[in-house]
Formats: sequence, structure tokens, C-alpha cells
Amino acid sequence: MNKKFICLSVFSLATAFAYAQESDTLKVTNLKEVVVSDTKFSQSKEKSGKIIEVITAQDLEAKKGQNLANVLSQVAGVEINGNQSFGGKNLGYYIRGGRNRQVAIYIDGVPVTDASGINLEYDLRLIPVEQIERIEVMKGASSTLYGTGAATGVINITLKKSAKKEISGNAYINMGTQNTSETSKTSPQDFNQGIFVNGTVKKVSYATSLNSTETKGMSEAAGENFEEDTFSRVNVLQKIGFKANDKLSFEFFGNYDRIKNTFDNSFDGIIANSDDLNNNSMSEQFRIGFLPKYKYNKGEFAINAGASTIDRILNLSNSWSGTVDAYNYSGRSASIDAFNKYNFSKQVYLVLGAQYQYFDMTQKDAYTDVAREGAKFNLFDPYATVVFNSEFGLNINAGARFNTHSEYGNQLVYNFNPSYSFENLPLKVLASYSTAFITPSLYQLYGPYGNLDLTPEENATAELGLESQLLDKKLTINAVGFYREEEDTFGFYYNSATFESYYINVDGTFNAKGIEVSARYALSEKFNVGGNYTFTEVEQQLNRLIPKHKGNVDLNYKFKRGTFGINYQYVDKRSDAYYDSNIWATQAVNLAAYQLVNSNISYELLPNRLHIFGTVTNILNEDFQELIGYNTRGRNYKLGLNFMF
Repeated sequence: MNKKFICLSVFSLATAFAYAQESDTLKVTNLKEVVVSDTKFSQSKEKSGKIIEVITAQDLEAKKGQNLANVLSQVAGVEINGNQSFGGKNLGYYIRGGRNRQVAIYIDGVPVTDASGINLEYDLRLIPVEQIERIEVMKGASSTLYGTGAATGVINITLKKSAKKEISGNAYINMGTQNTSETSKTSPQDFNQGIFVNGTVKKVSYATSLNSTETKGMSEAAGENFEEDTFSRVNVLQKIGFKANDKLSFEFFGNYDRIKNTFDNSFDGIIANSDDLNNNSMSEQFRIGFLPKYKYNKGEFAINAGASTIDRILNLSNSWSGTVDAYNYSGRSASIDAFNKYNFSKQVYLVLGAQYQYFDMTQKDAYTDVAREGAKFNLFDPYATVVFNSEFGLNINAGARFNTHSEYGNQLVYNFNPSYSFENLPLKVLASYSTAFITPSLYQLYGPYGNLDLTPEENATAELGLESQLLDKKLTINAVGFYREEEDTFGFYYNSATFESYYINVDGTFNAKGIEVSARYALSEKFNVGGNYTFTEVEQQLNRLIPKHKGNVDLNYKFKRGTFGINYQYVDKRSDAYYDSNIWATQAVNLAAYQLVNSNISYELLPNRLHIFGTVTNILNEDFQELIGYNTRGRNYKLGLNFMF
């Protein structure tokens, strides 16, 4: 079995390379790209005053075999720590020097979060990339439209939609190896399979998606003879749509996501053993939503309503008692966002909306009992955005949001974002100043270390950038420089004499600054090359696991019945720290820079029926660390089949 798997991998890649020599006679029509992130309504990207990174369905198709964290980590200004580690490793989101709590994640217009988490963050491991149609990443403070958490960026995920045919879909399976740089197992130990059935019958549309993932083969913690850890995920998604007429439509969705994994203890010194046979966790998420839309002569009205529950169970080894302690967390959240676009003219429109959010949580373990009745809060935020698109190149986006919180009171945020496109030059310049807030989490307010005197963390971002299309629009270049400040940062107080501990707002202002540059050149309809570079500099208090320099380069070739791509990524050295149990002190460390080369190829065996793909990741078998004391993946192979009907 092992030899057959490797031989099949090599044969598939070689076959696809051979077909790559064929010419492509298909014509590609380039359409003007549309974005929604900076207004909540579709508008031409050329009218936007933001550099919005768009990952299309075609981009995701070209990245077959990669998970969501891998894909996002290739975006300029985005670092997803843990994307190269074992599949069960928890992820860190670092956008413009920020942390998980400073990134807002929306799925189909509805915010997603874990109400029981320490930072109200969302676990991206819950989402299979196979369910996703499109991703928009908008960086900078964006609380005017997106509320709490949108301090360094917004990740807007759109799930796949129904086809216009009565029935359509695909079934897929892929499998791959799971090696570190020091192992060379050839048997597949990473499996992913699923089915997507969708269609439209008269006025009703439907979409059903099932996915499962199972991964084993490597230990989360780095060390000799450590036991392999496991990761599994199950996803079920159901969408039902009803189009009453050309003006009124409704969509309902419901989904269930579950992940189970085993994991190791935190690294606490080179002579300590982080391997653990008992640590395991399970997360279950249920989400439902209702998305009505109504179009009228002067505009459009929409409601994005959703509710979710997340239940988490952690079983952790207790080295003092020699037992396994169980920790149970449960969080509930709901959001209703109603907003209206009114066109005063072709040049001016107003987005007026109001968002209500509710959160509660429970925590129960041997040491703590937090009841739902005493751990809840709500937010009500009216907001407004005015957009002006002139006929002479000037575009302005300005707005404000008034946040009202049941615990801490009120908070005002705003943004001002002008841009100008020159008539006789292929150049658009843009600038923005925007503010954001992050509400304290339920855990930080009501948990075992809770502090009801916490106030929101405040962020502000200033940007200056440009975008240009040259060489008959074959070459696209954009660049943006940013400066970000955060105040009232959430921190933790600990008194070693009294053992008193609780969350606090840290005094002072901390800043981050940087530059993000992206370029793409279409040599022909079949061949394009692109890349990006990110420079990020943060103050010492923020500087953990954030590379100062990071770059990506990719090359893509489309031939008659398939595609071939290769990409290179460089990640600069990073600072990290750990608690050394041998000397009872925190130790600072520097993680070395690393570089990765990955390649993928796909081929259409049966036109519009059967696709195969193959990937090779970390081709150079680079030995590196993302986080001190944890394993990362070495050279690995993956093969997949996708059957369409």
C-alpha cells in the first residue's frame, strides 16, 4: 500500500506535467471585480477606498489540498500561526501585529464567535475549506460596520451557493501523508472526504454539504518517541432559499460542526516531557440563520440574523494529583443586523443600520462554577455610512457607530476613507483613518479571574496607499502603509505575595506599523505570476510570534484540462517565550526564519465530471518551528479525486 501510494503520486504529477504542454484555446473574459466588505453591499472594487484581498473560488481551486489556515496565511499582512503544525494545534491570528481578539470573522454576513472563550475568538479549525466559495480580507480598524473585534481586520467568508440547475453537486476524497522533517512515512494518514448537493427548483434553492476529516501520524509536541496525536472533524451544512420575486428573497441556514483532538502539554523546558497521553478536547457548534433581502427602486434592505451554541470539553492531566481534570464550557450568542442602502443619486448613497448581539456562557469544573444567569451581556449598536462616488475620480466612505453595552456603557467609533483615481494615469491613491473597539469577554468579566471594571480595548489605524494597473491592465500593483495604536489593552494582574489575580486594562499606548505590497502579472490568459511582501514592526509588549518580514511568490499555469501551481513563502525570525518549570521563570527565545516551497497540480480526467489533483508541500523538507516546543510538517504528499454531477 505504501509503495503504491507514492508511485501513484509521482505518476499523477508526471501525467499532469505532460498535459501542461498542450495549448489552451479557451477565451477568458475578465469582469470587473466586486467587493462587499467596506459597505456591506456589492460595489465595484475600483470604487473602494480599501485594499481588500479577495480569494475567489478559482483561487481556492488552485490551492486544493490546503486548509483554511494555509490559504489565509498567504495573504499580505496576515500570519496564521499553527497553520504548518499538526491539524489539532490551536491557531493564532496575527494581522498587523494584533491578536485573535482583534480579528472579526463573519460567515455569510453573520459574526461567528465562541462566547465561552477567553477572548471571544472564533476557531477557524471548525470550517472546512471545501464549503467556502469566496473570502474577503479587509485590514485595519473596521468597527463602524462590523462592531466589536474588528480592530486589525475582518475576514468575510462566503459559503458556496446553489446552482441554477435542479440538481448539481460533487463528491470528493483526498488523502495524504503526515510527516515531520525527520520522518518519512509513506502511508496516507490525513483523510478528507465529503459531498455537496445543490440546485434550484422553481423559486426554491437548496444546498447540502457533508464533510469529514481525520488526521493522525505525528505528535503535536516535538520530542523523541512522543505518541501520535489525532484530529477529527465532522461538518453538516444545510441552506434553503426562496426567491419570491425579483425584489424579495429569503435564505435560511443551519449547520453542525464538531472537532475532536488529542493534544500535548505546553513546552516548559528542554529537559521536561510535554508529551501527554490523556489530554483531549471536543468542540461542538450549532449555527442557524435567517437572511432576508428586499430591493426597491432607490435601494436595498437586508437582515443578517444568526444564533449559535458552542460546547467545549477539555480533559487535562493534573500532574499534582495524578488524575485527569474535566473542564466544561458552553457559550451562546445571537446577532441581528438590519441595514438599508438608500441611493440619493448615482453618486451618493447612505447605509443605515442597527445591530443587536447577545452573549452568555457557563463554565464548570472541579474549581469553578460560572452560571449562565450571571455571565451574560448584550450590545446594541446603531451605525451609519455615507458613500460618495464622483464622476471625476473622488470616492469617499465615512461613517460612525455608537456602541451601547449592558455592562460598561457606551463607545463611539468612526471612519473616514477618501480615495482618488486619476483620469489620465492608471493610478488610485487612498487614505483612511478609522477606530475600533473590543468588548471584554464574558470570561474576562465574569470568569474566575473576572473584573467588572474592565472597559473596551480601543484601536485606531491610519493608512496611506496606492493601486495601479499597468501594461494594458496585465500588471496590478498595490501598496499600503499603516500605523496602528491600541489603548486600554487587556492584560492580566498577578500578585505573587497574595496570589491575587484578575484581568485589567493596561495603562499606556502601544503601536504597530508596517507596509504591505502585492503584485500580479498576467503574462497570458494561461500564465500568471504574483506575490506579496509584508513588513511589520511592533513594540516589545506586542512582539510575540510576529515576523518582521514575510513574503509569498506564486506561479500559476492553466492548460487545456488542468492547472499547475508552485508557491514560495518566506517567514522571518520571531520572538517567543515559555515558562521554564526547571528554573521557575519565563524564558524568551528567538525562532529562526524559515522558507517553504509547495506545488500542486490538477487534471480533468473526464470533462466536467472527474478531476484529480496532487500536492507536494514543504518540498525542501525544511526543519523549522512555528511555536517553541511544537512539531511542524515536513515534506508531504496528497492526492485527491473530485467527481461532479
